[in-house]
Amino acid sequence: MTKKLELLMPAWDMEKLKFAYAYGADATYVGVPMFSLRARTNAFNMKTIKEAVDYAHNLGKKIYFTANIYAHNVKIKPFMAQFRKMVEMGPDAFIMSDPGLIDLVRTEFPDVEVHLSVQANNTNWAQAKFWSKLGIKRIILSREISIKEMKEIQDAVPDMELEAFVHGAICMAYSGRCLISNYLSNRDANQGTCSHSCRWEFKVFKDEKSESELEAVTGRPDEYEELTGNFYLDEKERSGELMPIDEDQYGTYLMNSRDLCAIDYMEDLKDAGIISFKVEWRNKTVNYLASVGLAYREAVDAMERGESFDSVKLSEELFGISNRGYIPGFLAGNLNDNAQFYERNGGFQTKVYLGMLRDYDEENKLCRVEVKNKFEVGDEIEIVNPDGVKKAKVEKIYRTKINHGVEKAGTTFTDEVKFEKDIAEDVQSAHGGGYEVWINMEKDYTNFGIIRRIAKEDDQN
Repeated sequence: MTKKLELLMPAWDMEKLKFAYAYGADATYVGVPMFSLRARTNAFNMKTIKEAVDYAHNLGKKIYFTANIYAHNVKIKPFMAQFRKMVEMGPDAFIMSDPGLIDLVRTEFPDVEVHLSVQANNTNWAQAKFWSKLGIKRIILSREISIKEMKEIQDAVPDMELEAFVHGAICMAYSGRCLISNYLSNRDANQGTCSHSCRWEFKVFKDEKSESELEAVTGRPDEYEELTGNFYLDEKERSGELMPIDEDQYGTYLMNSRDLCAIDYMEDLKDAGIISFKVEWRNKTVNYLASVGLAYREAVDAMERGESFDSVKLSEELFGISNRGYIPGFLAGNLNDNAQFYERNGGFQTKVYLGMLRDYDEENKLCRVEVKNKFEVGDEIEIVNPDGVKKAKVEKIYRTKINHGVEKAGTTFTDEVKFEKDIAEDVQSAHGGGYEVWINMEKDYTNFGIIRRIAKEDDQN
């Protein structure tokens, strides 16, 4: 029996959860308050996480609770107390990593479905067999293994569901069990408080004695001059505190500022036995969410039909959003010099997220926009919603004297608001920061709709 494929997206608040489902997620994963590795970026509490479950199930979709910390002794009792409450809410599965906590959960709740978190670092078929004996339904495979290794795991444990990351951050060390954050900022990544130290703005220095700054080199790997000796990092906010790093023939790729993009490898992953394609993002905009969702949804749907898809076209959507550059990770084998450069990085135009569509006035053919970045009359824009992407031109911008989302007491941007012509001002541009305007729009695209445009030379982002 062929297993149904799944597109899995994260959510750290209700708005992002709703957008994730709207843009194609079959399931979402949300952090359990206090006991997930999203402690700093998790807006859910005991009330709203129950709302999330109900919302997902009303759509006929799945939702997984992430409870993947490695607990110290002091956290075991409160964890189990919290877990009992979470079970009552009825999530479809729990994502866990700590073997001791898994054993406690499996003993008390043998019918609860548990997925093994990537934090458990499953890198081989022997580990997969071990976890299968303990009743684990699904394994989220380590980011550090290749597609070939994934296939070997599936062949060895054919009844195990396999999940793999296809898009998002590649953390240092095995699948994110990182010590850098703890070392540099006293925030333990394995307790959910990672400070993303690997993405700070570093400079590289050579030679401990001279501390002379190396000239930055850009371009293709073959343009690089091989460097030898001891190396040190100097972070922008901690200038003068030189931190040693290790180099080998493969470079310093584990401390990686680039993100994973596996759109070219989706069919290979499916053939290797992957049934759940997992996206990761932290503190990203709904524009990022929408673009990633549209691209991977199209790929998964095509594979479900047994059809191929145009990965170049989908790459245009993925590379158009603001990103740090993409790499294929370890999917094709161990990283090397060339893996730091994804050949398409420079081939597509960056899209600037302009705003979210909130209300539509049918009579005047105007849409209320919660502005995120500046745009002007005459700008060519793209309107994005779950149905796809449409092109349009900004011909009219109106600003009302009442900013309904910010200044009007008791309302939010989700409140239904009518365009009031008598208090509207015809303007030439719109700016961000809580600003809202009305713009011309022929149809109502407010159902999880956003607008964007191609970046200009004078854009700051």
